[in-house]
Amino acid sequence: MKHNNLLDEMAKMLEKSNKQTVKQQKIIEVAITSFAEKGYSNTSTAEIAKKAGVAEGTIFKHYGTKENLLLSIMVPFLKDFFPLKVDELVGHLMNDKCTFEEFLRTLITDRSAFLAENREIFQVFVKEMFYKEELRNELLPFAVEVGSNHLTKVIEQFKQRDEMKDVPNEIIQKMLITVIGGMFVTNFVLLNKQSISENEIEQVITFILEGLGKSS
Repeated sequence: MKHNNLLDEMAKMLEKSNKQTVKQQKIIEVAITSFAEKGYSNTSTAEIAKKAGVAEGTIFKHYGTKENLLLSIMVPFLKDFFPLKVDELVGHLMNDKCTFEEFLRTLITDRSAFLAENREIFQVFVKEMFYKEELRNELLPFAVEVGSNHLTKVIEQFKQRDEMKDVPNEIIQKMLITVIGGMFVTNFVLLNKQSISENEIEQVITFILEGLGKSS
């Protein structure tokens, strides 16, 4: 499966958007390009302002901080991008021959590679989610609704195949999100790792299977 760079996807979305003023669109366009070329942490608001042909104060006026500038790009993007990618990912993973173990391995490996490629953006996003209640209130219910609907279908399918224990779907969802999401946050945000090893992925898969899977 292709691991798209989020900044490239954001740039494509910007080309179709007409929601910003010309000046704001130029700032966002330059910010995306600069983040992609130099990395988020190596790009300053002064540099973005210079390339966009505006005063640095204009960026602070519209966005306040560099983090807010990135989030102003990410939030509307994620609302369009997330449902499509969830559909694509689940559709790709689920087939009549896919076992629960294979589903977990492909899912975790794929998302691990995706987050490694977009590590800086993921770090900013997670940190801001912790500190900004408004951001959590805007995105979490949306993400839960979209993700839960798909995950329920996946869980029911594996239960019907007798590959998963008869545990309430809500409990299974919480366990999967806690274990897999916790692994991603711990490695890419708290420990600032570049990637997750195959050995660690296999250990997480074994842990989940022992808790939720059924022996053949």
